[in-house]
Amino acid sequence: MATASVAFKSREDHRKQLELEEARKAGLAPAEVDEDGKEINPHIPQYMSSAPWYLNAERPSLKHQRKWKSDPNYTKSWYDRGAKTFHADKYRKGACENCGAMTHDKKSCVERPRKLGAKWTGKSIAPDEKIETFELDYDGKRDRWNGFDAASYKHVIQRYEARDEARSKYLKEQQLKKLEEKNNNQNGEDGVSEDEDIDNEDEAKVDEAKVDESKQMDFAKVEKRVRTTGGGSTGTVRNLRIREDTAKYLLNLDVNSAHYDPKTRSMREDPLPDTDPNEKFYTGDNHNRVSGQALEFKQLNIHAWEAFEKGHDVHMQAAPSQAELLYKSFKINKEKLKFQTKDTIMEKYGNAATEEVLPRELLLGQSEREVEYDRAGRIIKGQETSLPRSKYEEDAYINNHTSVWGSWWKDHQWGYKCCQQTIRNSYCTGTAGIEAAEAAADLMKANIARKEATEEAPPAAEEKRLATWGSEVPDDLVLDQEKLAEALKKEDERRREERDERKRKYNVKWNDEVTAEDMEAYRMKRVHHDDPMKDFLH
Repeated sequence: MATASVAFKSREDHRKQLELEEARKAGLAPAEVDEDGKEINPHIPQYMSSAPWYLNAERPSLKHQRKWKSDPNYTKSWYDRGAKTFHADKYRKGACENCGAMTHDKKSCVERPRKLGAKWTGKSIAPDEKIETFELDYDGKRDRWNGFDAASYKHVIQRYEARDEARSKYLKEQQLKKLEEKNNNQNGEDGVSEDEDIDNEDEAKVDEAKVDESKQMDFAKVEKRVRTTGGGSTGTVRNLRIREDTAKYLLNLDVNSAHYDPKTRSMREDPLPDTDPNEKFYTGDNHNRVSGQALEFKQLNIHAWEAFEKGHDVHMQAAPSQAELLYKSFKINKEKLKFQTKDTIMEKYGNAATEEVLPRELLLGQSEREVEYDRAGRIIKGQETSLPRSKYEEDAYINNHTSVWGSWWKDHQWGYKCCQQTIRNSYCTGTAGIEAAEAAADLMKANIARKEATEEAPPAAEEKRLATWGSEVPDDLVLDQEKLAEALKKEDERRREERDERKRKYNVKWNDEVTAEDMEAYRMKRVHHDDPMKDFLH
């Protein structure tokens, strides 16, 4: 009632509104018009025609059900494969050193590495690729057939059409030959029955690469006991999964579990990897692909593809028996060739395992490689071996280094051999850095040895007096006791003046003539903050 009081002023207005809607549905009253002037179907439910409260709609409309905005940057187009933009006549700076295209560098080049690249020859410059940048919409990102060109399948259709045409031509020729033979031998072979003629015509039409379709009908049938609640019975089922078995996509309903592809009905990974392997009957399609006879079937397919590329008329789907027979004969011939090669080598060079003494020719060794010597017998040319070079940059020295990183090893750390530094991006200091490092190490060892010797030696009586005066006091120093007593008195007066600010004078007296007694008095009167008995001195 509270909602009705908000929408209508009274019960009477609500009743009239309901009567008007019933009349519109029955066709007795005109349909309601929205904000744009379009008629609204009266059979549309109210929860769809009424706009939300935050839109502040004064009358029913369907504007809020339409798509409000669309991003113009989204597109459903695809890359133009193999398209070229510009074909240069000479090499340009910054282009690929191998082919000469500006759209990629040498590392990303997919052409065959040339002996001399386009940068040095200036010939056979490859055209620039067409680079496109666009953003796909939601459907475009998830469309598996986006970018598929139906014309790419045209050559397959043409090949099979040519095969069918050749087969029909061959059958016509066979029929003509049969008719000619029948006409020539008509007088001498009147006793041949019509059934034999029909059999001969049928034999001409049979293709060896095909199997009768009537024999292929029962290939998909699997005799299996259907498990039911009523006890079960033996029947013929065409699928390998029955209704009582759980579907693979229902084994684990977690979103982050194994991905299920509904188009191919495949789930490559294991949906339940943490469960006991003895308790689960499905471990993913990848497990089936690498177990059982799947590997043998894969090798059979690969052999059929390679044989077809080399000119043999072999097709795994069209003639599987022929492909399997060819693969078996191939394996037998391969084993025979392997043993034949082994026997040939053993016959030519002998078996080193059975012979006790090797022949002199094999010990000295012979080669047809040309080697050039000088008068002294030193090798000038022919000893060097050609090392294969990589397409990536080799022997790149950075930061003034003369050796690569990892050419030096010490204390479980890699470094540079030229300066013996273990920091990767350090600047090379050469032999001076090595000498400085060795000197620092020697100094550190000397300091550690001196510290250990100082800690081990017991303190002497004279060292206690020297600690008060200082570490640089000569051994033959003798202090005057009278001068020392006067210096102690002067030090006491100076400290009292410092504590009493009223007796501090404006002028400052400077005296650089400090005697050994004055220094000793200063050391004796100095307050040591680390001394626990310093509060009892005053």
